[in-house]
Amino acid sequence: MTIRVLLADDQALLRATFRILIDSCADLEVVAEASDGAEAVELTRVHRPDIVLMDIRMPGTDGLTATATLCADPELSATRVLILTTFETEDYVAQALRAGASGFLGKDVTADTLLAGLRTVASGEALLSPVATRSLITRFLLSPAPDTHLAPPERLADLTVREREVMALAAEGRSNTEIAEDLTLSPLTVRTHIHRAMTKLNARDRAQLVVIAYQTGLVRATPPA
Repeated sequence: MTIRVLLADDQALLRATFRILIDSCADLEVVAEASDGAEAVELTRVHRPDIVLMDIRMPGTDGLTATATLCADPELSATRVLILTTFETEDYVAQALRAGASGFLGKDVTADTLLAGLRTVASGEALLSPVATRSLITRFLLSPAPDTHLAPPERLADLTVREREVMALAAEGRSNTEIAEDLTLSPLTVRTHIHRAMTKLNARDRAQLVVIAYQTGLVRATPPA
């Protein structure tokens, strides 16, 4: 099945470069391009892509506002947002993750990493394993936005003990393979537990599951050294 991608970036040259790269793959296709956040929202509602590759800093409606709008729309629950940014914009990325984005990539990303990232997010996973991302998540969870409401621990009541264990390890940035080794399970079993937890908690994807783990107190962030 072809993964349908919408590009949202105010730089036409960058969009053209990404389009050529993405369209060169048999399993990927660019269905539309947007030059700002408002256009991205409008075109997403028209084309219903699997992924919106979203820049944050755009004129007019920025990518952060557009991400919040897209992720809050129940009719677009099948569309995931992958943020394009640099490490200098950590605060913006943190807010995007709170809004429901599935992860982020730096604009200096290699071609192979970009393509792999799109496939990862399309599969329902999230780009949360690199050390830089772990640091980012820890940082924004330690310093939540003033209007952030923590989820009550009771929200986890329907999870089994094993599902909580797996969710906690996922929140620490562990991959399915690493979790499987820690708990002496198969990666497939770990994946099943992750998806069951996501279903019970109405989590869009693994990224949102991680946020819930910290917000409910299942996992507590420790300050970066």
